[in-house]
Amino acid sequence: MDLGLKDAVIVVTGGAKGVGAAIVELCSSEGAIPVIVDRDEAAVTAIQQKLRGRNHRSEAVTMDLTDHCATDLAVTEIAKKLGRIDALINNAGVNDGVGLENGTPERFTASLQLNLAHCYAMAKTALPFLIASKGAIVNIGSKVAITGQGGTLGYAASKGAILGLTTAWADELAKYEIRVNVVIPAEVLTPQYRTWLDKFPDPNEAERKITSRIPLGHRFTSPAEIASAVLLLLSPSNKMSGQEVYVNVSKFARISLNRGPVYWVIPGRD
Repeated sequence: MDLGLKDAVIVVTGGAKGVGAAIVELCSSEGAIPVIVDRDEAAVTAIQQKLRGRNHRSEAVTMDLTDHCATDLAVTEIAKKLGRIDALINNAGVNDGVGLENGTPERFTASLQLNLAHCYAMAKTALPFLIASKGAIVNIGSKVAITGQGGTLGYAASKGAILGLTTAWADELAKYEIRVNVVIPAEVLTPQYRTWLDKFPDPNEAERKITSRIPLGHRFTSPAEIASAVLLLLSPSNKMSGQEVYVNVSKFARISLNRGPVYWVIPGRD
């Protein structure tokens, strides 16, 4: 499929693994130039080698996104080297394990820094280049912002804030013809999710219970399917902005760690 992204410079935070890596690979297959921003140097090297094996171009910046001075420098250097920035994908995030009972204000604040603040920092620095290209921003949200999950409050608060940022940015940046949308995944079988499943006494049974209650197809969503939704939003032919795009999550569920994996359907999300 030709989405009109050939030679587009697309910056992907957390782009070395999981959903971010799937986005990077699909961008590359569409002829775009993905820029991988990630702190995991080994993972960055691995995905770049994979893309080079396909004769696909990519760039990478290995950095800690909580260092906003480094963020500013990295975005500026990307634009200087490649001449433009056409899109920003705010994907990086970590499910934090911070609860109200077992957490602290310090851990909660640190989670906001890790999962939310870099989205603003990246967008702020990239903005002049996105204005020049009439580009796009796609934020990656999470179903926990809609349903809750328990024990991951900084992450849930950050993802909820990302919904608000998406709407606000879409309104603020419409005059520049910059489109801003958010993709909201549910149960995506990433390496991080697999690690979580493996903590159950019977991981196979936990997986079976979860997938049996997923409305569409009774299966996990793949990172590639999330990537497909992201690229459709990046395409210049798409004029959507300020939208929440749910992938296999029109009726949502939440996981109760105390009662095992249980899906509760939330009405009104068709």
